[in-house]
Amino acid sequence: MMTDLAGYRGRITAVYPHLAFNNVKTNDEGMINRVIIVDDAWVFRFPRNDDWATADLENEARSLSLARRYLDMALPDMTLHHDEQGLFAAYRFISGRPLQRHHIFSLSTADQDRLAGQLARFLRQLHTIPAEEVVSHNIPQSLTNRTQEKWEMLYADVKSELFPLLMGYAKEWVEYHFAPVLADPGWMAYDPCFMNGDLGPYHLLYNPKTRLLNGIIDFGTAGIGDPACDFACIMNQYGESFLQRMMVYYPEIEPVLDRARFRAGTLELQWLLGGLRSGDNSWFGVHLGRGMDRLPYGANA
Repeated sequence: MMTDLAGYRGRITAVYPHLAFNNVKTNDEGMINRVIIVDDAWVFRFPRNDDWATADLENEARSLSLARRYLDMALPDMTLHHDEQGLFAAYRFISGRPLQRHHIFSLSTADQDRLAGQLARFLRQLHTIPAEEVVSHNIPQSLTNRTQEKWEMLYADVKSELFPLLMGYAKEWVEYHFAPVLADPGWMAYDPCFMNGDLGPYHLLYNPKTRLLNGIIDFGTAGIGDPACDFACIMNQYGESFLQRMMVYYPEIEPVLDRARFRAGTLELQWLLGGLRSGDNSWFGVHLGRGMDRLPYGANA
């Protein structure tokens, strides 16, 4: 819970004096922004850091401005405001609940296909935004990008910090999983595109009545990067079986499946490292409730 709600309210009412503040919800769980939802109508986000968090919010606003020109999906129409205390963002509230795996797989086959088609259309439209448009909007590389050196460094960190805690079969899996990347510096090469990078359930707003998404929020990690990162998010959250449903509507997913499988497989290792290094036990529960039907690289879809 925020300790300075009155201060945030003052900053909001200076720009939006008409708001009644009858119903105020706060979300202080995000690592980058503090969030206030007013009257289930407006969302306000305040960067935690005046430097990098502010720059991220500015980049997100540019990314959303571009994406809204090309995508059918409802996205935040973000406005940035500058005052004496810094920067904050505002946009109209998009209703919906986090899209959970059980929401998807309790649907009929036809409704699963409709939802898969909606998500596939969103990603295809996003990934095919012209490169010159991305450049003209001053959108940088995505924070999710990793060089070959960084993949090798992750493997080295896993061996030094996690191997002492792992059983033999788990170590064998890690070695198998990283083998193609370590053997071939070009294995993770990709054609860059505009991508999101953080398609978590809490960013996909599901409507149980329509059995579709009302919208998608948070483009904080959006930028120029590997489209396989977005597919890895879907795979990690909902399983490869659902991603394969999406391939009917976005066949270009199939050629990059192995990169998505590799990326998805490294996420739990990254969370384990984060938990050990930070001393924050919440990192160890990040993987709960996620899809576990990911195939190993090289498997036939």
